[in-house]
This record gives sequence, structure tokens and C-alpha cells, in this order.
Amino acid sequence: MDIQRAARRSAFAAGILYLLTFVGSIAAAILVDPVLTDPGYVTGPGADTQLALGSLFELVNILSCFGTAVAVFSIVKLEHESLAIGFVATRLFEAGVLAVGVLSVLSLVTLRQAAAASPDAAAFAPVGEAMAAVRHWSIVVGPGMASFNALMFGTLLFRARLVPRAIPALGIIGAPVFMVFIVGTILGVTGAGTAFQAIAVAPFFIWELVVGLWMTFKGFDRNAPILNRSAAARVDGPSAVTTMAGAA
Repeated sequence: MDIQRAARRSAFAAGILYLLTFVGSIAAAILVDPVLTDPGYVTGPGADTQLALGSLFELVNILSCFGTAVAVFSIVKLEHESLAIGFVATRLFEAGVLAVGVLSVLSLVTLRQAAAASPDAAAFAPVGEAMAAVRHWSIVVGPGMASFNALMFGTLLFRARLVPRAIPALGIIGAPVFMVFIVGTILGVTGAGTAFQAIAVAPFFIWELVVGLWMTFKGFDRNAPILNRSAAARVDGPSAVTTMAGAA
């Protein structure tokens, strides 16, 4: 397949998947978070269907999450294979941690149903709180890994000039700030609802949204050096790449 067409397809697939992560994660948060903050969920009538639907949306987010890295791997590895592998690995880690959260939510549904059939429903409450805590930390630690994959993917895009450099620059600059926020949350010095969260999350939110939209509708720059080198190598063999590298 022509490298230009392959790059366009890869960019389109990754862009759609990036946008699906927004759909999945936001819908999951809307459906799941209000239920898990209700201390009487396990001992009350429950909202099992709502939690199950929220878990399905989270699964959409998870599958789209590592799909973004897989979709572009064959292209970005042309720039730096180790960074490309690191991008895939951190995306897989992020998705895996989020999956733990999904399992905890689904287990919580089962626990509530068991509590409803028990004469002592209150005895199930501490376990329910623990499962809700697992889900809470899964959406802290999992997406926290996005700072690392933003550094890697942003660096790849910036160096390869596959998209306008201002887009990956936003991710590269925002990544360390987001890392600090995640570490601060784990240490208990900051957290959700603080001003620092808005400062840390805003650049990240914009970076992922813009890169997703750009890859979907614009694709990778056809004049990017790595695409031209790869096209030359397919036509003329390795000597062409050596000649072009020497000329650069």
C-alpha cells in the first residue's frame, strides 16, 4: 500500500478513536459517578442498569484508548521506534488500570443485589465503599499515565512534523503539569474540584481533542519527512534514504 494512503488511514482511525475516548469517558463519568458518591447505594434500591451502562461506555473508552496507539504505530515508528513502543505500552497500562475500575463497578452491582437479598444489608456497605474507592483510584492512576504517552506521542508528532507543531507542543508542555497534579492527588495535597485541577487538565483536554480532530479531518502532513523517506525507500531502496539523510 502507498505510504501516503497508509498514513491517511492510520491518522483517520486514530483520530476517530481519540474522539471515542471522549465519548466513552464523559458518558461513563455522568452515569457512574453520581451513583458511587451515594453512600446508600449498596443498601438501597440501587441503579444497577445505570452502572452497567456506564461500565459499557468505559469499555468503549478503554478499547479506544489503546486503539489510538496501535492505529498509528506503523507510521510513528518510522520516526523513533522506542518512543512508538513506549506510546503503545503506556496506553495499554492506562487501559488496563481503567479496566480494573470497570470490574469493581460491575462487582459492586453484584454486591448490591446480594445485599438486597440479605437480612443484614448494612453489612455489605463497607465492601461497597472499598469497591467504589478502587474505581476512584483507577480513574486517577489510569488517566494519569496519559501524561507519559502525551510526552511520547507529542514528541513523535513534533519531530516528525506529521501535524502542525503547535498541537503536539501543547501536549508536551501540559504533560509535566498533569503529572504534578496526579502525584499531588495521590499524596493528598490536591484533588478533584481544585483550581489546580482546572489548570492541569485544560491543556491536556485541548491537546487530545485537537489532535483527534486534526487526525480525523486533516490527517498527517503528506510532506512530512518520514513519509517522504519511506516512500523513497519503497521506490529506490535503502540507498535513497541514505542519500536523503545525507542531504538533510
